[in-house]
Amino acid sequence: MNGIRQVACTLTALTSVGLGGWYLGKFSEQRRHLNEKDNETSVLSRMPIRSMPGLPLFGTVSAATSLTSAESNRQMGSKVSSIATRVSQIMKFGFPGLDHVRSYEDFVLSYDRRNKVAHWVFEHLTKDRLQYKNEVDRSKCEFKPDQSIHPFFRSENIDYKGSGYDRGHLAAAGNHRMEQNHMEQTFLLSNMAPQIGVGFNRDSWNRLEKYVRKLTNVYKDVYVCTGPLYLPKKESDGKKYVHYEVIGANNVAVPTHFYKVIVGETNDGKLDMEAFVMPNTPINDNTPLSNFQVPLERIERAAGLLFFDKISRDKLSKVNGKRII
Repeated sequence: MNGIRQVACTLTALTSVGLGGWYLGKFSEQRRHLNEKDNETSVLSRMPIRSMPGLPLFGTVSAATSLTSAESNRQMGSKVSSIATRVSQIMKFGFPGLDHVRSYEDFVLSYDRRNKVAHWVFEHLTKDRLQYKNEVDRSKCEFKPDQSIHPFFRSENIDYKGSGYDRGHLAAAGNHRMEQNHMEQTFLLSNMAPQIGVGFNRDSWNRLEKYVRKLTNVYKDVYVCTGPLYLPKKESDGKKYVHYEVIGANNVAVPTHFYKVIVGETNDGKLDMEAFVMPNTPINDNTPLSNFQVPLERIERAAGLLFFDKISRDKLSKVNGKRII
């Protein structure tokens, strides 16, 4: 009888310790979340941004990532802790890749390590930020490999040499005139894609970039997302194939097309959207830019991305110049 009583006492003590530890852990976790909420830049304050090129400077993830709410996590309680423990076991020796987002001083980029060309580049333009400044000089900028990207996955200047393609900007240099360093960062090769020079990069694509800058005369804020597309083409056998060239020792992909998705916000909060796709080929410079406007959904399906998904489509006043009824 004494033995049974001793076992019972021991089990009770162990249970108490376990419950106490669990509650202490939950309390500590809540305190940690509160501290983080009070100081959302606590991580940033301990490390300089320049040493953390893969860290997004925005606070939420949307579109492609499903997240459970903080309230749901609290309700799940120990199950969340169990899942986290299991994930840490599975991924004990590291994730193959989570560093594809690069936050620079004046634009944000998502990098495609396989193709050595960005998935997308995001910019925010205003009339004030585009003002000409004598101290910001494009001629001082040099094309440079992005040292923040692993050598296996980055492009080099030698890849473009003799290829017949320009190092075409995705975030246009002319969009970043606030500081010399802002413009210089647009010359990192992670912001480049192989583009046909005469008839495209130096002509029609340049016209589109200038058009986007002129939109700052109409809108107080202009948001623009730019990227490559690799579109299929029907061949003589009736089947569709995706064919694209690669250049250099690093096999830098040559996109078949490029897109720009633009949202302009007026002073009274109205939102207009325009979406363009241009083939990476010589284009007659007299071709109206409106000929390249396409429904946004077409780009999203082709790119595997959702653009401006926090804007409800019924909040848009105009799309591609046509008023939404």
